[in-house]
Amino acid sequence: MSELTHDATSRTVDTPRGPLHYHEAGDGPPLLLLHGSGPGVSGWANFGANLPVFAAHFRTLVLDFPGFGKSYPSEGNPMFAALPAALDFLDALSLDAVPVVGNSMGGNVAARLAAGHPDRVSRLVTIGGVGLPLFSAAPPEGIKLLVQFVQEPTRERLQAWMESMVYDTAILTDEFVEMRWKAASAPDALADLGRLFNAGSLAAMRDVRTGAADQARMLTSIQAPTLLTIGRDDRVTPLDNALLPMRLIPRCELHVFHDCGHWAMMERKNEFEDVVLSYLLRDRKASGGR
Repeated sequence: MSELTHDATSRTVDTPRGPLHYHEAGDGPPLLLLHGSGPGVSGWANFGANLPVFAAHFRTLVLDFPGFGKSYPSEGNPMFAALPAALDFLDALSLDAVPVVGNSMGGNVAARLAAGHPDRVSRLVTIGGVGLPLFSAAPPEGIKLLVQFVQEPTRERLQAWMESMVYDTAILTDEFVEMRWKAASAPDALADLGRLFNAGSLAAMRDVRTGAADQARMLTSIQAPTLLTIGRDDRVTPLDNALLPMRLIPRCELHVFHDCGHWAMMERKNEFEDVVLSYLLRDRKASGGR
């Protein structure tokens, strides 16, 4: 396999709503990876380091949602544009049921995709982003710091937000922070992020009862086998958020990474890849496949 760099794996596909950017690597059955939200985020920023491991087993597709990375900008709240874009992407590549791995916002989108379009998701893996806070305060610390950055986008506030995303801040190298700062500083990126995280979104999060019935209904509608993964020290989607989906999703398993924050795929990279690959390959192993 050739070196899986950003540029070597970069692809664009046209859809009815606009061009979607993605990264592609590997052969075999398709696997869709959906990134989270936040300053400077993209599919590559979330999953670039994991791509070689997944590409050894799957045709791995890492999508940029509208308003993020190099996909078309979002006219409204990027959260509302994400699910239609994921469906457009699957249609554009003529893909039917695929396993989907979603981080944070991407986990929420993946869950709604599985609930509303069960014929498109064969297995579901989430990294935070799904559920409701049962015991922890809302909004959580990481979201408050994110809104502070949107209101005053400085490198110092970006650093503070990034520190809330991890258990061990040693992984926040100067190079990593600088990469996110450059991407987050783009005017269009800040505008799209501001539509998603603002004073209004904080106010909505304070009343966890709002939308709770719809959330429960969505979770019970997920028929795909589901693996929830979460960091024990997540300050964006605290651990108690996983309890409701663990109970309500019919075919659900939960894996908790100790000494880990919101970015399990980065902070506990090797363990994350082992756990998720084992789950995704379970059907293949049961049938005697490679």
